[in-house]
Amino acid sequence: MPRVTERQSSLAPTDADTTPVDTTRTDAAGPPGTVAGSSGAGSVAGAGAADGKDPAQRQTPPDADRTGRRPGWRSVLFAALAYLAAALVVTWRGWADPNGVFLGTRPGDQSFNEWMLAFDAHATTGLDNPFFTTLQNAPDGVNLMTNVGMQLPGLLLTPVTVLGSAALSYLVFITLNLVATGLAWYLVLARHVVTSRVAAFVGGLVLAFAPALVSHSNGHPHITAQWLVPFLLWQVVRLTRPGHTVRDGLVLGALVVAQFYIGLEILFLVAVGCALAALAYLLLSPRRAVREAPRTLGGLAVAGVLVAVATAYPLWMQFAGPQHRTGHPGEHDVYALKLASFAAFATRTVFGGDTKGLVANTTEEASFFGLPALLLALVAAVALWRLLVVRILVVVGVVTALLSQGSTWAWGRERTDTPAPFALLAHLPVFDSMVIARFALITTVALGLLLAIWLDRVLTATTGAGGRRLPLRLAAAAALVAGLLPMVPTPLPAQARPPVPEFVTSGAWREHVAEGRTLVPVPVDNFSSIRWGSAAVAGFAVPQGYFLAPTSPTDSTGRWGVEPRPTAALLTAVAAGTRGTAVTAADRDRAVADVRHWKADALVLPAGHPRAAALRTVLDACYGPGRQVDDVWVWDVRPLTR
Repeated sequence: MPRVTERQSSLAPTDADTTPVDTTRTDAAGPPGTVAGSSGAGSVAGAGAADGKDPAQRQTPPDADRTGRRPGWRSVLFAALAYLAAALVVTWRGWADPNGVFLGTRPGDQSFNEWMLAFDAHATTGLDNPFFTTLQNAPDGVNLMTNVGMQLPGLLLTPVTVLGSAALSYLVFITLNLVATGLAWYLVLARHVVTSRVAAFVGGLVLAFAPALVSHSNGHPHITAQWLVPFLLWQVVRLTRPGHTVRDGLVLGALVVAQFYIGLEILFLVAVGCALAALAYLLLSPRRAVREAPRTLGGLAVAGVLVAVATAYPLWMQFAGPQHRTGHPGEHDVYALKLASFAAFATRTVFGGDTKGLVANTTEEASFFGLPALLLALVAAVALWRLLVVRILVVVGVVTALLSQGSTWAWGRERTDTPAPFALLAHLPVFDSMVIARFALITTVALGLLLAIWLDRVLTATTGAGGRRLPLRLAAAAALVAGLLPMVPTPLPAQARPPVPEFVTSGAWREHVAEGRTLVPVPVDNFSSIRWGSAAVAGFAVPQGYFLAPTSPTDSTGRWGVEPRPTAALLTAVAAGTRGTAVTAADRDRAVADVRHWKADALVLPAGHPRAAALRTVLDACYGPGRQVDDVWVWDVRPLTR
């Protein structure tokens, strides 16, 4: 009786690693390694079992001798280059002028992430606290753990940021995220899940370039940085197998810590997905799950100790540190998906559809698989339903798709008052801070894995199909193309970014603002603050900014930014032409108080600002005459603030 291969058994946690199993069984209660669908007349998945040959005599699949081995370097190189080419198709408009354009539709999000990369480089070279800073929202600061830390990517990209620019680092980051995520999935799929390199490659392509990741490439690199996710998931599966519990737990713990410092939100979604998969496993195969529980829990305990030690301080910072917040601004359902979105086409795809009313914005298109892909997934699920791993993937995919609907149902473009599953979780810690649409990122993983397993079974089952091999494979290829073609991404748009004064980019600011002191851009604008700050690699502090913060010192409910100081509001109104240039004694007193509050050394006005004359009049009245330096006007307020 043939022994199930490692790769067959690795499709789902089973006892097949140590117990001989009859792989010819096709009953529904068979092990997860069983070839499914053999009884279906004309079923592609069952073609190999329907040829009348004994399974032991059937032609060996080409990759069978490589089961459990690492893919060769040539196949890895090919996959990497292919994913790189696909990533460049998506991001090439940004590469045309990295410092002159914003890539995608969310310039504010890109500006914030560029500032984060600049700050990470500043913290790395200056050995500053990477979890909290007063260089934005001076002097109160920003809790970076309650925002988007990205400490590990920022550390790795420090040479690019320092020698190039934060804008260049961002573009490298957003591009390589797609490449590395696809390659990581390819390696894990090819080594542990499928026998066909083609299936592994297609799986990596779907999982890295699905609408969810392409849409989040519009400004959310912390979401597209999923290059450790495949290894995390596989390491969790390894915990169910007999072996070195302590070693496996330590490896899992190290991966969790690394992902923690890449993007905590993705780590949370991985945990949710694993919890749902474990629950489905327990319900679908309770005896096996219970037998494996002790060693799994032992490995998780080891991992937990390592994670607790390595993340204790940043976790304290996130949940109890200065400027921490609870919840997310606005109602949960603002960012929820609609059920119809799963059958619709994403904006940046070859069949690009109208997503208005189905999602909050084009960055959150985490579903939008299109009806053809859903039908293909349905066919794959039905054909392989006997596989335990397929049933688990279906459960996880469906549940997370339902969670992404928010606290009330929305069948079409209008939301109803009928409670939906997320209503049960909406007020739990961490869940209350979730952007609900992102639960569909888990659905994307379930869909991609399902299609990779289906394609692998098709290719394996048709290996010994004789004269039917070519027609069956052509039929499968046609189905795959029909299902996935509408998901093929198109290039992200680009838009010109406002220029940053040469006074900042050249480093001339250093003669007027001490390291760590505040430079006040005029008018005081959230995005000007962070764009100027990132151009200077966070060398000076800025007032206000773009970040999540508590509503007030006594109310930790999350909100965007802070209320502007009186002088900031005054200058903004003058710049907009909604206020005159007359300045009262009270205005002057508040202006002095505000620069002292900001710990400012200088206020800086671009000489080319359309309302420069009016702003100069107001600033001269508040702080005395300014002077022109390069392409800006500077008001030195150090005598007032030191």
